[in-house]
Amino acid sequence: MNEKLEPLASKEERLCIGIMSGTSCDGINCALVRISGSGSSLRAKEAAFHTEAYDESVRNRLLSLAKGNEGGSHELTLMAFLLGDLFTEACLRLCDEAKVDRHAIDLIGSHGHTLYHLPEPEVYLGRPIRGTMQLGDVSRLAETFSCPVVSDFRVRDFAAGGMGAPLVPYTEYLLYRSETKTVAHQNIGGIGNITILPKGCRPEDVIAFDTGPGNMVIDALVSHYSGGKLRYDDGGSMAAKGKTVPELERFFLSDPYLYQPAPKSTGRERYGEAFIKEILRIADSYGIAAEDVVCTATWYTAEAIRRSMEGRDVGSLVVGGGGSHNSTLLSMLREMLPQTRIMTGEEAGYNSDSKEAVAFAILANECVCGQANSLPSATGGSHPVVLGKMQL
Repeated sequence: MNEKLEPLASKEERLCIGIMSGTSCDGINCALVRISGSGSSLRAKEAAFHTEAYDESVRNRLLSLAKGNEGGSHELTLMAFLLGDLFTEACLRLCDEAKVDRHAIDLIGSHGHTLYHLPEPEVYLGRPIRGTMQLGDVSRLAETFSCPVVSDFRVRDFAAGGMGAPLVPYTEYLLYRSETKTVAHQNIGGIGNITILPKGCRPEDVIAFDTGPGNMVIDALVSHYSGGKLRYDDGGSMAAKGKTVPELERFFLSDPYLYQPAPKSTGRERYGEAFIKEILRIADSYGIAAEDVVCTATWYTAEAIRRSMEGRDVGSLVVGGGGSHNSTLLSMLREMLPQTRIMTGEEAGYNSDSKEAVAFAILANECVCGQANSLPSATGGSHPVVLGKMQL
């Protein structure tokens, strides 16, 4: 182990920050986490949480850059360092709110912001290439907090033949597995992802994959119909006024991702601008009301989750992420899965919004301790690897 890391890894407790910026481009989530141990002996307790919304100008550029056909090396450089500044400022506010001196922070784990995720190969200059890009330079974090910063978690799993996603199931295995019952955790951010933890499971028994769109399609449709005044369907109120329509149901059910076997992962590349344009084309051609379009898109998020649980005896499903605040979506899930107890993170005893930020604090902790922190059963990697690049 690096001589600079050994005192940190051997500390009885480490005060860590995890940073997450999701595909919905809502903002930056930062969690302050007290962590002891690693691997199966790990214990983690959230001490504070802060979320900072992106300015509309930043959000709009992130959404545009994520299309893959805008920007260039000049703008990507500017955005990488802008995000580094914004991440640092958000973490400083977290420390201020928690009344913790920034120099007391032992370790930071930053996911960065995913601009492009390409788990399936694309021919580039004569070679099949897969890749993923998370933007957000962490040098200012390391300089400001004077502690190691771990970032760029996904690429090592790519090198091992995996898809670099989903990564949170490793932390869910450490924190939530049970010897007596099978439990599932569904995150509904821009993309939905599920983790199923069979009772008494070992790491290789964990089932995890992206279910499909989470809030991403719903958000885009609400923004379109509100003329950009609304970012999301608050509480599912717009969907609650509508009904599902068969013309759009048929379109959603023709989505190839729904039938792709796990492990699998997806992103804005599949459910971005072209996908939204096709929904709107169908809606216009059949004269479908805005509320019905949003309702059917909400139904599809729930339907993708339902299908991910088919044939699995799951007693409870804990829903986190922004989608956990959409009561219409939760009602649809409860109707579709009557034998499963559907709970929000809060009902299960933790913060739905902070879960992924906490996860990247834990993944950084495992990296520092030299602990493999990937689950090949979730990512498709050939073997477990230590995820993350480190700045000391």
